[in-house]
Amino acid sequence: MVTILGPRQSGKTTLTQTTFPDMPCLSLEDPDVRMAAEADPRGFLAQMEGGGILEEVQRLPALLSYIQGLVDKSRKRGRFILTGSHQPRLHEAISQSLAGRTAMLTLWPFSLREIRGYGSVRDPFDLICQGFFPRVHEEGLEPRRFFNGYLQTYVERDVRALIQLRDLSLFQKFLVLLAGRVGQIVNLASLGSDVGASSTTIRNWLSVPKASYVLFELPSFFENVRKRLIKSPKIYFTDLGLGAFLLGIHPAEQASRDPLRGNLYENLVIADIVKAALNRGIRPEIYFFRDSHGNEVDLLIRDKGALTPVEIKSAATFSTGFLKQLEWFRTLNLGRILPGVVLYNGDQSFNVRGVRVLNPLHVEDIWQTLTGVE
Repeated sequence: MVTILGPRQSGKTTLTQTTFPDMPCLSLEDPDVRMAAEADPRGFLAQMEGGGILEEVQRLPALLSYIQGLVDKSRKRGRFILTGSHQPRLHEAISQSLAGRTAMLTLWPFSLREIRGYGSVRDPFDLICQGFFPRVHEEGLEPRRFFNGYLQTYVERDVRALIQLRDLSLFQKFLVLLAGRVGQIVNLASLGSDVGASSTTIRNWLSVPKASYVLFELPSFFENVRKRLIKSPKIYFTDLGLGAFLLGIHPAEQASRDPLRGNLYENLVIADIVKAALNRGIRPEIYFFRDSHGNEVDLLIRDKGALTPVEIKSAATFSTGFLKQLEWFRTLNLGRILPGVVLYNGDQSFNVRGVRVLNPLHVEDIWQTLTGVE
């Protein structure tokens, strides 16, 4: 089997039905379908004896045990394609019933490479406001209307499914405050004070957008380093369009002038690097590095036994100051460290003192470019 995880509206249905147009497809999000599967799981699966696509399987985890029985009787590959948008429920059910029987893939919204299919790649701050959800680009939807509906659906349905929440407006305020901390380390006590909730509550709430692919974390790299380092992760939005919507940033000009300009651009680039890896079936090893003296590298990629440090700058003009942290990082005793890359918003690509300087919007495959993978 193959299990595809990812946020709602990321294109899982389109991907599976386009790739396997002749396979029957049923969604457990549909109450009638779910009731039928729950009432008579064996009878329900009998109509998919030859295999099929089952969407939102986290809605009925018990069904996976019955699927396991069918799979064990026949080792035919690709018999079932499962999709889901909640990590904890699916991972728990898969670890109990389908361990060793399914490949796990992750699909996020469009990458910069995929966006090129809808015309030339535009200004990055325009993309920050539009986001990367397929429907926005495929159907030409107005981003603010799309994200307003997406947020209401997410809060009403997914949040209530994951935690017991009485005050939805308080959770929405929490999401807005998180958006204001994009690309930063979240201080739970400070965030709790701003929201009006305890740090324990905030920690529980923070698990919800991570579990449903609204947010992702970039962990701190601290392996074999003696100096005191910052070990808490940074947070980013899986689709930055939602973050911009929460912040009330709509025109590209506003995004380019916003105090969070650098953080938003950093989120855009790091999310695209993750997408490029996931679209190859690779779970990337990526980190940031910061010590207690304020020395920081925006992104570290560990691949094939080497570390590639990456600096991300929203400026359109290159400065040799962009190389400072990369050159400092190479002096640390951390094994094999490559010269590194600067990703910026300028038009030119070149090498400076062994460091490649690139605009990520001009790169065909950012993961291949950064790691040399074929």
